[in-house]
Amino acid sequence: SKKGKPIHGWLAIHKESGMSSFQVVAQVKRITGAAKAGHGGTLDPFAEGLLPIALGEATKALGMILEGGKSYTAWVRFGRETDAGDRTGKTTEESDFLPDEAAVREALAEFRGEIDQIPPLFSAIHVDGERAYEKARRGEDVTLPARKVTIHSLELAAFEPGLAQLEVSCSKGTYIRALARDLGRALGGFAHLERLLRTRTLGFLPEDGIKLAELSEVVENNHFNEVLMPIDRVLDDIPALRLNDPARIKVRHGQSVWVDAAGIDPGAVRLYSPENRLFAVGDLSIEEDGAGLRRVKSRKLFPTD
Repeated sequence: SKKGKPIHGWLAIHKESGMSSFQVVAQVKRITGAAKAGHGGTLDPFAEGLLPIALGEATKALGMILEGGKSYTAWVRFGRETDAGDRTGKTTEESDFLPDEAAVREALAEFRGEIDQIPPLFSAIHVDGERAYEKARRGEDVTLPARKVTIHSLELAAFEPGLAQLEVSCSKGTYIRALARDLGRALGGFAHLERLLRTRTLGFLPEDGIKLAELSEVVENNHFNEVLMPIDRVLDDIPALRLNDPARIKVRHGQSVWVDAAGIDPGAVRLYSPENRLFAVGDLSIEEDGAGLRRVKSRKLFPTD
């Protein structure tokens, strides 16, 4: 049997710098005793901020979440570029040139909206069946193709000579390390990330975040349920249907049922019991029967009752 407790739901861990996302998952399992845990959206070890952790049945939602936009506070240090794009990397380029505040403000305009971005060399992107950073570590030449990403907003929050603090909201797949690198180059010099803080992801906000030390405390004091969030906390963008009990039982047994789903787009739907508990994510058909009902069947069950 699997060791650990059947704990189902989400934690928004505020990861501190220096830990990998994998290490955070291991710590959460150790602290909570949960049998199963996984993270929603990796954060680089050097980065800090929101790292959503799925526990138990919530791990099934990981593959279904429409990874929406993310927000960051980024501290960009001018004067040198590194192979990793952050302060942990080896220096690859250096210059004494430091841009002034007006130049930085002006340059930011080039990066708003849809842009082409070449990911950093040290990224988890697959090249010839291998992750880019594995090739980079061996000193192989890696050329990654540019990809289209969207910077929804980009503002200068604070500035001192050599250091710009930026507030960024961007699409999934955007590398803030690449943004820092490219901003340095656009200004005629070099730059890297000194610090990166993720402030929004999967709908979680800073006030949802809890540090590992705080998690240990709430678990010891039996307040764990106050920080554990329900499975559907991250599925807000999927429309919901409530089923009566006979229909719920059929869906749980793999059968499809006909429902009145007026105004709901075909595709993924959250399915709730009469008591308003999420029990599945289903697929809603396009076609209707003579009475205007549409067919729904389960895609993933969440057997937490």
